[in-house]
Amino acid sequence: MNREHLQLEYGLCFEWGLPGAKAIGADADIAVVVDVLSFTTTLTVALDAGIDVLPYRWNDDSAERYARDSDAVLAVGRSRAANGQISLSPNTIRRSEAPRRLVLPSPNGSTISFELGAGTGVCVGASLRNATAVAGWIARHRTSTSVVSVIAAGEKWPGGELRPAIEDLWGAGAVLSALTAIGRGADASPEALAAMTAWCGVADTLPQSLSACASGRELRASGYPQDVAIAAEVDRSTAVPVLEDRVFRAAAQIE
Repeated sequence: MNREHLQLEYGLCFEWGLPGAKAIGADADIAVVVDVLSFTTTLTVALDAGIDVLPYRWNDDSAERYARDSDAVLAVGRSRAANGQISLSPNTIRRSEAPRRLVLPSPNGSTISFELGAGTGVCVGASLRNATAVAGWIARHRTSTSVVSVIAAGEKWPGGELRPAIEDLWGAGAVLSALTAIGRGADASPEALAAMTAWCGVADTLPQSLSACASGRELRASGYPQDVAIAAEVDRSTAVPVLEDRVFRAAAQIE
């Protein structure tokens, strides 16, 4: 891998997808995964409800066994969720009885988090719902030499290639902008600065912009407008999901 792609000269970095997570997140002191529609949004809703979340690889045949061995409920596919079942849709958590532990696979954010869980740094989940809370937590735990890498999960084209998803750029920018606002953004890479600029461009029109972007339109057309509305609840949550021993728990529970 080209050394110049690793953003090694900077304390705040930004990249896309699983390849980007492996490039700049695996060795970071703190890696922040952003998947606004919908893994990290659903993650914050789950933690708000007192649910511990286990990320897992998408469409893996071992997911049922993993959930059983972990004493957890396995989320079903969004389109297959019946009444009372939890899926990647955050609205299903609000409409269901909360389990104690939930395995929540997704093709992007959850898969990335699962991979980062094998690293030596700290993995945190962020969305628009908890961006400021995550930034505050990072500021309290980051030293002057710590590297923070923010990963926009993105989506996938039908062929499996990464589709950069604008909502994840905004979510990453929201976290980075909040860090800058509290004086912790002086060493941001140009890539991180670009994410901040993107967020500043929509911060005042976020609900409309999220609804109008490609992923928002896709979810609304598929019958999930409430998922988009929940994702647009900017800073409604103070939960900071920290991955420890393959489980996302609220930071206050593990400090």
